[in-house]
Amino acid sequence: MQSAQPATRDKVFGPPIFVLGGMQLLVVLDGTVAALALPRIQNALSMSESTSKWVITAYVLAFGGLMLLGGRLGDTFGRKRMFILGVSTFTLTSLLCGSAWDQYSLIVGRGLQGASAAIAAPTAMALLATTYTPGKARNQAFAVYAAMTGVGSVAGLIAGGVLTEITWRLVFWINVPIGLLVAVGAVMYLRESQGERLALDVKGAILATVGCTLLVLAVSEGPNGWTQPVVLVSFVLAAISLAWFLIVQRKATHPILPFELFSNTSRVAALIAILLAGAIMMCMAVFISQFLQGILKYSPVQSGLSVVPFAFGLGIAAAIASKLALRFSPRWLVMVGGAIILWSCVYAASISSKHPPYLPDIGLTVAVVGFGVGFAVIPLTLSVVAGVKPTEIGPLTALAQVAQNLGGAIGLVVVGALVTSRALSKGGTTAPVKDMNPEQLAAQASGYGLAFAACAGIAVLAGLVVLFMRFTPQDVAEGQAAQDQANTGLTD
Repeated sequence: MQSAQPATRDKVFGPPIFVLGGMQLLVVLDGTVAALALPRIQNALSMSESTSKWVITAYVLAFGGLMLLGGRLGDTFGRKRMFILGVSTFTLTSLLCGSAWDQYSLIVGRGLQGASAAIAAPTAMALLATTYTPGKARNQAFAVYAAMTGVGSVAGLIAGGVLTEITWRLVFWINVPIGLLVAVGAVMYLRESQGERLALDVKGAILATVGCTLLVLAVSEGPNGWTQPVVLVSFVLAAISLAWFLIVQRKATHPILPFELFSNTSRVAALIAILLAGAIMMCMAVFISQFLQGILKYSPVQSGLSVVPFAFGLGIAAAIASKLALRFSPRWLVMVGGAIILWSCVYAASISSKHPPYLPDIGLTVAVVGFGVGFAVIPLTLSVVAGVKPTEIGPLTALAQVAQNLGGAIGLVVVGALVTSRALSKGGTTAPVKDMNPEQLAAQASGYGLAFAACAGIAVLAGLVVLFMRFTPQDVAEGQAAQDQANTGLTD
């Protein structure tokens, strides 16, 4: 077995943190700007409502489905080597996405982009641990890395709006110079490290990703006719792929999804709730942007600035919830957050057909939704690692990220199918919004209203799931201690 070389850097601010943090910024930025640019992409490439969702879904499915395998690749072939490979292919596929000549080339490019991110993101986390000395330096490095998520979200909303105003292609092309800088910096400043060489469960990763993709395809095409051959065949092949995946996982020496991680009912409930929360976050991000630009005719810049309060609400709630989780049972905090999301989504659904003003209706609702999401998601994230050993932190954290990504992909397509069905039932069309007449736009607005109502329903479902989550504040404290211990390298 090969182990990681000892970390040597005790100063956080320097080239390595900018290289590793730069990749995290790219990944978060890409998710934010793609959702913001989606209405313009849909119009430019004449994509239907259901097909346009694949611009987001293809990326998220590949990213979430292959992330666990990506981490294993770094352990096996070298984390620096795989990080450079991931960043380089992410940069090239960003160039492909920005140069897409039709909807299919863009969707394929987005899938390849997600697969690249699935290699780079987990190896970046491992490189953080092996680059900085245990203790204060490593903790600060993880804090800076985590901060890139918030910075990327807000920057993506603002910069993405500006770039989309010029051309939607820039939201992908902007990754190219940044990606090149990150790749060159990785070659120059990162040290190679390697973990335990484990058998790669490539078959399991591929089967899981293919199964989820086929399932999403079936649901996506369903509103156009549930008895279509493409829908029926996709459902059957998805069932076969996912069943085969379970068989492979039981026989694999080092399965990509170890079943022992699901032995704790409370942890399973937390993971399912994270999956549902991922669905809410993705649906709100996409459908709010489409509602603002398609129905209220906001520009991309106005749309981006309009949802900035979501990020601030989430940040404030996260700071509060992380402290309250050490005093109150996490499930009650999640239920409070879920109740806030429920109220906000019901209100959003009620005003979607009224062309509401930004203040107070839209701005306040967006901020409150963000607060509810932060109040619910942070206790869930802490619950996933509650009461575990430091050696289990990595796999469980990765599994939580996978659940959130897959939840977002599946939720977006399922809710998107509801939107399409509602719009068609009201006399709408699947044509791009730019080609809709006033009656069809009203039908589409009704569909978006149903999307917000569906998010409220998902919040209720998540609230029922967390009733089975029995973690105590003491369990959460133990998990935080184990996480600190894992980050500071006391178990090395």
